[in-house]
Amino acid sequence: MSTTRPRSSLRRPHRRRRETGIARVDTRTKNLVARARPGDVAVIDHEDLDRVAAEALVAAGVVAVVNAAPSISGRYPNLGPLILLSAGIPLIDGVGPLVMRKVREGDSVRVDGERVLVRGRLAAIGRRQSRDSVLGAMEAAKAALGDRFESFARNTVEYMQEERDLLFGGSGLPDLDHDLAGRPVLVVVRGYGYREDLAALRAYIRDVRPVLLGVDGGADGLLDEGYTPDLIVGDMDSVSDRALELARAGRGRRRPTELVVHAYADGRAPGRERLDRLGVPYKVAEAAGTSEDVAFLLAHERLAELIVAVGSHGNLREFLDKGRDGMASTFLVRLRVGEILMDAKGVSRLYGVGSRRFETMLLVGSALVAVAIIVLVSPALRLYVSQNVHALLEWLRRAV
Repeated sequence: MSTTRPRSSLRRPHRRRRETGIARVDTRTKNLVARARPGDVAVIDHEDLDRVAAEALVAAGVVAVVNAAPSISGRYPNLGPLILLSAGIPLIDGVGPLVMRKVREGDSVRVDGERVLVRGRLAAIGRRQSRDSVLGAMEAAKAALGDRFESFARNTVEYMQEERDLLFGGSGLPDLDHDLAGRPVLVVVRGYGYREDLAALRAYIRDVRPVLLGVDGGADGLLDEGYTPDLIVGDMDSVSDRALELARAGRGRRRPTELVVHAYADGRAPGRERLDRLGVPYKVAEAAGTSEDVAFLLAHERLAELIVAVGSHGNLREFLDKGRDGMASTFLVRLRVGEILMDAKGVSRLYGVGSRRFETMLLVGSALVAVAIIVLVSPALRLYVSQNVHALLEWLRRAV
């Protein structure tokens, strides 16, 4: 007599999903994504993972993210962790700073639940975030926004006191070889939606021919879209050698790309050594704010007619993503240059409407010309139109 086993006994035991890949390790996420390849495991140390970093990790095709720091600390409801999880990328959070030494670039890493294994040995244990855990942390962070704004207000006052000569007199900004006076300047930051913004502005760039200014990696964004930056401003840490080499003369261009390295108030200029090593000419801008802020102030103080911002920080969440120190400078700089500053999305809408109107009028005009030509070459149509026009004129004469 045969027996049938219960269905429950036929089920395989549940096993956690495992993710395996080559480790890419860096304390600066923007440097890591430049090296990452599809199938890699990103090992980062990035507290409050922001939207730009998360979108870059997704675009790089990593299969898992191991974060030494809390990806959402509760300071504000940052979107980075939710973006990773929505893309199906597991996030092992808060594993501790030792992981940055235990995992080396190129190691084979496997993520098993909350465990991180290197060459089969346990290297770290963290918290595997879920959508529910991230949404709960975001709700809790919303309650802390009041404290964040108090800190923001204090930092704003401090920054205004420290940088008033820069904000209102342009102190520390270099003279430029490019003449910006009376010209529109397109400032490209490799931030939120910069590729879409550049694509939408293609007709504007072609017709208006603004000065093209890339902020660090924004210069590569311009190159990727087929444009050559006139100026590059920044720390020069996330811009490629390909872009920096444009500063050399004798490449057949009318004028080489001008480099402005951002030096901080204490004299540090992270990109100076790299530029010296490459042997390319550069100028220095001294400011306590961000490179994006320097770019806006430089265009404003050199009398640009209009500043069009591509991929820059413009709303509350984006200011918070910049961190406490960056918020105040960006806020004040936007107030300072606000009379000539416009977001790329607004320009594309305005310019697009005008272009469509012109194209529509051109289309209607072409159709009318075509009809007129047909009437002129056809005796029958010419007679028909002549009779109807004569009848219409007679009717109008009687009506009057």
